[in-house]
Amino acid sequence: MVIEHKPLTTQLALDLVDRAMLAGATDAEAVVYEGDEFSTKVRLGQVETLTESQSRAVGLRVFMGQRTASTSTNDLSETSLARLVQGAVDLARITEEDPFAGLPDADTYSERRNGDDLGLYFDDVYSLPAKDRIEMARAVEAAAMATDVRIQNSDGGTFTAATSWRAMANSRGFAGEYRKSYCGLGTTPIAQDESGMQRDGWSHAARTLRKLETPEQVGREAAKRAVRRLGARRVKTQQATMVFDRNVSRAIMGGIFDAVNGEAVYRHASMFADKLGEEVASPLVTVVDDGTMMLEPGLAGFGTLPFDGDGLPMQRKVIVDRGVLQTYVTNSYTARKLKTRSTGNASRGLAGAPGIGSGNFYLEPGTQSLREMIAGVENGLYVTETLGSGVNLVTGDYSQGASGIWIENGEFAGAVEEITIAGNLKDMYRNIVAVANDLIFRGSSASPAIRVEGMTIAGA
Repeated sequence: MVIEHKPLTTQLALDLVDRAMLAGATDAEAVVYEGDEFSTKVRLGQVETLTESQSRAVGLRVFMGQRTASTSTNDLSETSLARLVQGAVDLARITEEDPFAGLPDADTYSERRNGDDLGLYFDDVYSLPAKDRIEMARAVEAAAMATDVRIQNSDGGTFTAATSWRAMANSRGFAGEYRKSYCGLGTTPIAQDESGMQRDGWSHAARTLRKLETPEQVGREAAKRAVRRLGARRVKTQQATMVFDRNVSRAIMGGIFDAVNGEAVYRHASMFADKLGEEVASPLVTVVDDGTMMLEPGLAGFGTLPFDGDGLPMQRKVIVDRGVLQTYVTNSYTARKLKTRSTGNASRGLAGAPGIGSGNFYLEPGTQSLREMIAGVENGLYVTETLGSGVNLVTGDYSQGASGIWIENGEFAGAVEEITIAGNLKDMYRNIVAVANDLIFRGSSASPAIRVEGMTIAGA
């Protein structure tokens, strides 16, 4: 039996705030969320998984002076909502005071209260009937397997579609809402020859179906990546030049965002603590976080929103300008700790206080093509994948399993696997000697390929 739900409205968030204030809170903030998702996986042409889900929930944060507490529930009955409000107020009365707790000042909230004109939501992600969505997953896998005779197996093809709606309101006069949409395709083919089996994958995501790559495009790229790993070998332990594929460099440059997180900086748990105004990277490195970016007119970036998790305006800020650290990123809470202003980077779930998240975070592109960058390498590694989590953002120590393609005299010379690459992020950022021009946004963070000198390979 299908249960019909009335659409949730911003009024529910406003009502929860009013209830909390009547129950004795000195300030309150409510978040209301509604979302749905469809996902399917097809393996060797047969449907392996098929999931459709809906979720509805509310969260409430209340303040009693500088005491605070939060509660959340997915039970939206009147009894449950009354218990939610009273529970939050009762908890706030017995928590310890926090001198930095509190909502932003009333005059600082975003003037933009919804995302209707930003291009965050497109209803076409659900325009396909279920059988056509399954066919998309089947088609992306089939395209990969048809690309090369060495691909006779697969870990499957996937198609996902999702939409969500979020509203937020507080006792300082702010109320806003926005909708978002998402669709994605992916596949992981398995290539095999006399050297053994190798797998790799590719995926693409977009806010709207009209911007989603075709199953043929995604499948061919996945197949190319799987086949090029055949015959992979270990190389000897050595120091070498690294060219990081843009999908890998995105994670490496993401370490900069983590290192400028205001909470980590306040706790001196960051390698960039007390480094404002200092050179922390190569002059080729300019890193931007932009929560207002449009990919094109009427199409917002994946990290673009009308307001952040505090209700404050999203901002564009240059974090590193030609190698020099310009700013830390904060929400209103960490801004108070650092005696500065919020940078509009509050990230809000349903329960708990806001965290810190990025908008559209990226390394600005250089002028070289990837081919030109590789042509300048005498001996080195083109890194296409890293494994593990061996990154210490306090010391900068970096050590990860890796695979890729060896470079000799500017040309690819066979696949490489089962090695570890190591260095220190502080040195790696300074030793970036080239930045490619291949910046493409496939999510809320992006980076072009980069070339780094002086790293260590632990191999045979």
